[in-house]
Amino acid sequence: MDLKFNKNEDHNKMLVSELKKRLAKVKLGGGKQRIAKQHEKGKMTARERIAYLLDDDVKSIEIGALVGEGMYEEHGGCPSGGVVVKIGHIKGKQCIVVANDATVKAGAWFPITAKKNLRAQELSIENKLPIIYLVDSAGVYLPMQDEIFPDKEHFGRIFRNNAVMSSMGITQISAVMGSCVAGGAYLPIMSDEALIVDKTGSIFLAGSYLVKAAIGEAIDNETLGGASTHCEISGVTDYKAKDDKAALDTIKNIVAKIGDFDTAGYNRIKAEKPKLDVAEVYGVLPKLRHEQYDMLEIIHRMVDNSDFEQYKEGYGKTIITGYARIDGWAVGIVANQRKVVKNAKGEMQFGGVIYSDSADKATRFIANCNQKKIPLVFLQDVTGFMVGSKSEHGGIIKDGAKMVNAVSNSVVPKFTVIIGNSYGAGNYAMCGKAYDPRLIVAWPSAELAVMSGNSAAKVLLQIETAALKKKGETITKEKETELFNKIKDRYDAQVSPYFAASRLWTDAIIEPTDTRKWISMGIEAANHAPIEKAFNLGILQV
Repeated sequence: MDLKFNKNEDHNKMLVSELKKRLAKVKLGGGKQRIAKQHEKGKMTARERIAYLLDDDVKSIEIGALVGEGMYEEHGGCPSGGVVVKIGHIKGKQCIVVANDATVKAGAWFPITAKKNLRAQELSIENKLPIIYLVDSAGVYLPMQDEIFPDKEHFGRIFRNNAVMSSMGITQISAVMGSCVAGGAYLPIMSDEALIVDKTGSIFLAGSYLVKAAIGEAIDNETLGGASTHCEISGVTDYKAKDDKAALDTIKNIVAKIGDFDTAGYNRIKAEKPKLDVAEVYGVLPKLRHEQYDMLEIIHRMVDNSDFEQYKEGYGKTIITGYARIDGWAVGIVANQRKVVKNAKGEMQFGGVIYSDSADKATRFIANCNQKKIPLVFLQDVTGFMVGSKSEHGGIIKDGAKMVNAVSNSVVPKFTVIIGNSYGAGNYAMCGKAYDPRLIVAWPSAELAVMSGNSAAKVLLQIETAALKKKGETITKEKETELFNKIKDRYDAQVSPYFAASRLWTDAIIEPTDTRKWISMGIEAANHAPIEKAFNLGILQV
């Protein structure tokens, strides 16, 4: 290995180390003291409940672990959005588990909590996966009710989804393991089956204090809406459990009896590990985002047996397309080539830029994968589409539109991995969040924005200096440098993958060596949902 490889490796491993530190912090939820209080009440934490429920928590994937990071600081923060979401196996069946974290503001719902819950339901709907709700929540966080209650994608959408999912035949099971109040009480009761834990679980539209204030009735919460009330009097819940573990055991027994699902029929054979060492991606990926490298070096360390069959290898070289297997699953890969290449005319093309021929090739390949029923994997390290008179005259807008059209209308499941840059329209064409990838994840090296921090700072600096000059202010070289650095620092913070993850623009930031696991779990989930419509590009034919 050369010196550059070693420097890259050290840098990327430091990024992974930072990721691990952040994940370790959010896994404490509201902190050790609140975890201890949860245990004193005889209750498990959200993460303990999920770990007990799943066959193997290590083999699960967590959606939105970093959601809420750096948000709501004036309210004390909201680690993981106050809810834990994982995809894993219960009695051999793949399921989604959603658990309120009562150590974070008593499990109250912040705006980002609703967004994360809706993402979990979206994954369930798209993949027809059973979903388990472990409820322990004080309801809407009242100081921010205006940002969570009335709009289409707010709190109420969750109950609408409960009803839609039920009509689709998607299994929903709820366990009330703590508070379940007001509008939140509808979630477990709109599920197929509901459990409640004795003495710690409670369900009511209004608690005892509100009942006293509203109608003058004096009653305690347990009599109002405890386990005995709802299992023996109201009939609202179906099972009473003596403690958390008993409730989780009941869920396991229910899931174990769910019948087999109709598969989408995605091709899978026995998995093989890559011949090349997966960990070597740390040395291949450059420290600086503008440096060139060969994306094939990443692909060969990601796919089974390091076998990759390129499609149109000699054409449109700034996008790599081809067939491979990941954990035995057949996949079609669309990846940005990040090294300078030469086209058939002998012209040099910049790595990471989408040219007309590259967009044309990608469009045709996406159509082929849809015809063959092969899931698509997009590996993003893209700075955007090529600009300038030559590209414009050559029809780059039309070719780019065809690629975006193919991505938009693709009926096979899509999975997006943001390895490096994800800028501008390049993010769209390479299946960004707006184009419905089943899962979208980022490596710690990722950057998401309209353009790089350096480029954006130059543009914004010109605007700001022009405004200052209009006011008659003199701009010295030192003042210009100070302004540039101030703008760039602000923009760089927004470009960070953590900024994106906290807002759920990506489902997770993952270690590069976990990429195969995420894609495999994603395709396994997608295989629950047969394709129901034909691939059609509409008016923009290839």
